[in-house]
Amino acid sequence: MTGEDKQVKPANQRGAARLGAVQALYQMDIAGSGVLEVVAEYEAHRLGQEVDGETYLKADASWFRSIVAGVVRDQAKIDPMIRGALQDDWSLSRMDSTVRAILRAGTFELIERKDVPIAVIVTEYVEIAQAFFPDDEPKLVNAVLDRIAKQVRAPAQK
Repeated sequence: MTGEDKQVKPANQRGAARLGAVQALYQMDIAGSGVLEVVAEYEAHRLGQEVDGETYLKADASWFRSIVAGVVRDQAKIDPMIRGALQDDWSLSRMDSTVRAILRAGTFELIERKDVPIAVIVTEYVEIAQAFFPDDEPKLVNAVLDRIAKQVRAPAQK
């Protein structure tokens, strides 16, 4: 059995869904695409497929859909939370679109997916940031999601 024959674990499928969701949110932000159009494109042509020589991991499609649709539905609630967790001199609109997509997806999961531990969510999105950026952005993602986690999860844990 070679490395390619191994079964993809559900946790890895969630990680792939998170990465796909960040990419879809980025695409929607840049191109102004609609949520239904982007979700359909990713499910049909990207998740678990080969595109331009890059093989996309098999992803948990329902997890992917819930993140993308949830961010779009709750963006009016999510963006102010992110702005509140940023340093005073940072604005959400000035931020790189990929970082914005990562923070929106991570914030959505912190709010909505109470069944997933904070550390799992923060670590996954920091790793996604590290895949795109060398240095400061992963630290920013870590700090912002950590601040938001303390706001949205702390009362329930007391």
